[in-house]
Amino acid sequence: MSAGAVVLLSGGLDSSVLLHYVVNTLAHDPVHALSFNYGQRHSRELDCAAYQAGVAGVASHKCMDIGFMGAFLQAGSALIEGGDAVPDLVALDVEARTQPPTYVPNRNMMLLSMAAAYAETLGISHVYYGAQAQDEYGYWDCTAQFLERMNGVLALNRKDAVTVYAPFVARSKAETLRVGLELGVDFAHTWSCYRGLDVACGTCPTCIERLHAFRDCASTDPLPYA
Repeated sequence: MSAGAVVLLSGGLDSSVLLHYVVNTLAHDPVHALSFNYGQRHSRELDCAAYQAGVAGVASHKCMDIGFMGAFLQAGSALIEGGDAVPDLVALDVEARTQPPTYVPNRNMMLLSMAAAYAETLGISHVYYGAQAQDEYGYWDCTAQFLERMNGVLALNRKDAVTVYAPFVARSKAETLRVGLELGVDFAHTWSCYRGLDVACGTCPTCIERLHAFRDCASTDPLPYA
């Protein structure tokens, strides 16, 4: 297996920081970026992914169209186009925040499985994704426990096992943002808002978390907000 890496790149804040972190601080060559169009409302993030991949100078950037997922997942997630409306963070009680309506059923398991298959095809054993410790809400497939068990399954490979890494899984959004600021990431070309409108709403869960991170880093978010 080569010393290369495959990085899942959504175009959001976390994955964009991750890409630049892998390219600039880890000894992987080549680095391939992989994005997915799975029917998400905020598909404009994919334009940001293309921008970040270009700036980072990756060996390749592929965007896989798996929009068929939206047809059978839209009833289970507000993040999918045609699903229920994305709620404001303040509308979610403590219990709802442990797995909010914006959770996409088994998304990360599916995307990581495809990324692992792609990496194995390229002869690469390292896959990275931007899981981080959400401050305001959480998803089970962004946890250290999920990562450990996912790697347990991948380790069953009898020849060239792929390992998934999540360097920011124990870091807050602010800590991840701080890494990106140090690396000079252009956050004007990242997208977080779940509603996917022309201007970030400023009230959905990921907007609130992003704004709090910039505040905690004493920095200004370059994105316009409604």
